[in-house]
Amino acid sequence: MTRPRRPRHLWRSGLSLLAVGALILVVAGCRPQPTTLTVTTAVSGLDHPWDLAFLPQGKMVFTERAGRISSWDGTTKRVLAAPSDVRVSGEGGMLGLAIDPSYSSNKLLYTCFDSTAGDVRVVRWKMNSAGTGLTARTDIVTGIPENPSGRHSGCRPRFGPDGFLWIGTGDAAMGFNPQNPTSLGGKVLRVDRSGAPAAGNPGVTDPNSPLDDRIYNYGHRNVQGLAFRADGAAFSVEHGTNCDDEVNLLVPGGNYGWDPAVPNDPNGYDESKLMTDLVKFPNAIKAVWSSGCPTIAPSGATFLSGAKWSGWDGALAVAVLKDQHLEVFYIDGTKGNSVTDVYNVITTQGRLRSAVQGPDGNLYIATDTDTPNGKILKVVPSS
Repeated sequence: MTRPRRPRHLWRSGLSLLAVGALILVVAGCRPQPTTLTVTTAVSGLDHPWDLAFLPQGKMVFTERAGRISSWDGTTKRVLAAPSDVRVSGEGGMLGLAIDPSYSSNKLLYTCFDSTAGDVRVVRWKMNSAGTGLTARTDIVTGIPENPSGRHSGCRPRFGPDGFLWIGTGDAAMGFNPQNPTSLGGKVLRVDRSGAPAAGNPGVTDPNSPLDDRIYNYGHRNVQGLAFRADGAAFSVEHGTNCDDEVNLLVPGGNYGWDPAVPNDPNGYDESKLMTDLVKFPNAIKAVWSSGCPTIAPSGATFLSGAKWSGWDGALAVAVLKDQHLEVFYIDGTKGNSVTDVYNVITTQGRLRSAVQGPDGNLYIATDTDTPNGKILKVVPSS
């Protein structure tokens, strides 16, 4: 099913100037955004780096889809763990990463990966005392549906300002998962550090809710990003079909309207369905932002913060795979979460998988490239 392309960008910029050792992107627009973005390589020689995070002392930890969890202290790259049960296939493998907000005292971190056990799972690890390896593995969420091909594996974990672990999952390209209240596929989950349901989840507060107690909301296709605005509002970023990638404002119990089920065919998957089907689900939550047609494949995202980002302080920065750029825009909560001032930058670095702001205030971006060309970029703004 092909639908006409709808305009998605209110304003774009992308004039680039190549300098020795760095890419300088000159941008201009309605707000006093950074004058330049200097892009250099922080870590190189990686195999599909998928996610990254920073420990309190500033050391970077990152995952590679090929099955590794590693650290980088600015000079030395060290493999912390390479679980033998990671199943690497297509989109699947070692995926998302999150650092416990109490890491300084408990040394805990969390990863998602496709498992040889036949599911996608979330695993809690503890850093050893020397900071050289991960121990005390505990599988805290298991049974997230997995497609043998690795398709639509998700899986992005992020700690919210509420202290709970939020997990965006994929539907495993299985049609009945997104609307199935007991399936963990095509959902946003919300759990504590042991994997138990978080207080306030619909299944916890309402004894009549059909939802698994760990589910926060449902009806998603393939959640690739989670980000929290300064006011605490939570947003997901997810892949559409041939139309309508989405950024969604997450509300408890919300149905986001994706239902590719084929009646009487448990393996059916109807990609012609609308991402948000308001005919079948009149109360479905409408997307805050949609790509229109065709899709661009947005992935990991973060809200930028700090004076060094000038007018981009508070903007959402989204790594984009298919269209190979960084999408930056505002979700104005004072105007009904309307999207304004859209910028298209960093257009010459290939497929971008995840964007994370570091403790130094700079932006770090994982590129979706295999060995030896996979890398993590460092983006420094100046005004």
